[in-house]
This record gives sequence, C-alpha cells and structure tokens, in this order.
Amino acid sequence: MLNRRQLRVKVLQVLYAYQASEDKVVKTFEKKLLESVDEVYEMYISLLGLLVNVADYVLVDADERANKHRPDETDLHANTKLNTNRFIQLLRDHPAYQAGAQKYALEYSFDREVIKDIFNILKSSEAYEAYLLSEDTSLRSEKEIIKYIFKKIIRKTPGIEQVFEEKFINWSVDKDVLEAMMAKTFSNFQSEVAKENKLSLISASWSEDRDYILDLTRRVITFDQEFQKYIADKTEKWDAERIAVIDILLMKMAISELVHFPEIPVKVTMNEYIEIAKEFSTPKSNLFINGILDKIMLDLRAAGKIRKTGRGLIE
Repeated sequence: MLNRRQLRVKVLQVLYAYQASEDKVVKTFEKKLLESVDEVYEMYISLLGLLVNVADYVLVDADERANKHRPDETDLHANTKLNTNRFIQLLRDHPAYQAGAQKYALEYSFDREVIKDIFNILKSSEAYEAYLLSEDTSLRSEKEIIKYIFKKIIRKTPGIEQVFEEKFINWSVDKDVLEAMMAKTFSNFQSEVAKENKLSLISASWSEDRDYILDLTRRVITFDQEFQKYIADKTEKWDAERIAVIDILLMKMAISELVHFPEIPVKVTMNEYIEIAKEFSTPKSNLFINGILDKIMLDLRAAGKIRKTGRGLIE
C-alpha cells in the first residue's frame, strides 16, 4: 500500500506537471492525482492477473503439445497442476480481484507472447520441476511456486519489466510499492475460503489519505505566491534560476504542511521532504532544503503560524 511519503511523491509529480502546464484548471490536476494513485492499484491487479494468465496458459501449452505432429508420452500427458494451484483458484474466486479484473479489463491486458515467455522460463526451471513432483498441495506450499514466478521471473526478466514500463508510466517509481503489496497478498492468503482472504489496500486509510493529498495540492497552488516569498526571502544570495524546480516545490509542500496541517508533527514534515529530496532531486538538495526550511520554520514559529494540535503535537 502507499504510505504518506509515497503519496507526497504523487502530489509532487502533479504539482510539477501543473507548473509546467498552460492549463491552470486545478480540477484537471486533482483528477490526474487521483488517477495516478488508482494506477498503482491497476498495476497491482494487473500483476495478480498476469499470475492467473500464466496458470491459465498451462492448458494452452498442454493442448499444443498434445496436438503437435509427433507427440510423445510426456506431450500427451502434460502435467497441468499449476492451472489448479490453490492460491490461483482462490484468487480467481476472490470478489475484489474479480471486480478489479473487470474494472481494468484484464482480459485484454497482456499480449499472449508475454505470458508464453514467462511460462517457458518457468517450465525450464528446477523450481517448477520440483513443484510438479511435490505431493504437498497445502495453500502454504502452493503459494511458493507463485512467489517464484513473481520474484524470480516477472521481477527479474528485463523484457517483462519493459512491458510494464511501456504500459504504466509510473512503473519505475511505484514498483517497490507493488512488490510490498504483492508480498502482503501472499501473506494475507491463509484461508481456503476466497472471500476470507484480503487483497492489499491502496493505503492504510484511503478516505483520510485522499482528503490529505487533495488538500495538500490545493493549498500549495492557492498559497503559491505567499510560499514563494518565504523561500525568496531566505535565498536572496542564491541565483533563483539555479534552484531546482523540484526543490522549490518540495519546500512549498513542506511549508503548507507546517502551516495548514495541524495534525502532522513538524519533525515528520521536515524529515519526509528531506528524504524525498534525496531520491528525486539533486545530490545536495536535501542539505539545501533542510537549511532553508529551518530558517523559514523559525520565522513561522515567531509569527505564530505553526499551530500543532493533538496529543504529542503541541510544541
């Protein structure tokens, strides 16, 4: 699931697009923001769907082998155990997965050659051979080969990775989140009753997080000039054109949280944006942002504009 830092990155991406665009209709970018979050869930459902596709392809492969010109005994009696894998069956029957598959039209999601490539890599592996020979059909055991397909084939094969990169614009940014969502799903599936298992959530509390990211986006845009002045006052000795756009946006987001989000601790805000800068901006941006925000924060405190409420937040 997406945590607050990852949600902040989504807001950053949308604010960057807003700043570069001639279209300044805020609602347009609010929609883009929500779509970018929804895309994470679409990628998640697509990954699950790809696992189901591979299990389904077992029957296609068995049929092709049985109908080739000179099939041998192994061709005529191909092992289709993966098609009835317990985890895959539970996934197929899961109401939330079925709803997601319908919403995102998974039936037309992946080219058959991609599915075939994954299966052929799997078919030649020692892990698959051991799976076919194993008599352990417990859910715990059955999950292991599905984990193998995801971790060792889908995640490790460059060509398959490229398919996701081409299909989803934010794959490179979100793939670590998706890996965590998949791991959570494997862990969650413990029951032999499909609906008793839980798919991963998009966030811990989407209703609250949705309000948070929309509010943060709106406030940064609404108070842009005010926040820009705070930054300009503390960067007089800097060449404005040499300050990275990402750094400016991160500082505006941080100022917005300091002033307009009383429930978020100051330390959390400072640490979060410094860490985001390390990943998404220039090598020394985190130090620059830390120094400027420290000065701005002192002024905001002196002016009484930072008011944190709630247990442990009053400073």
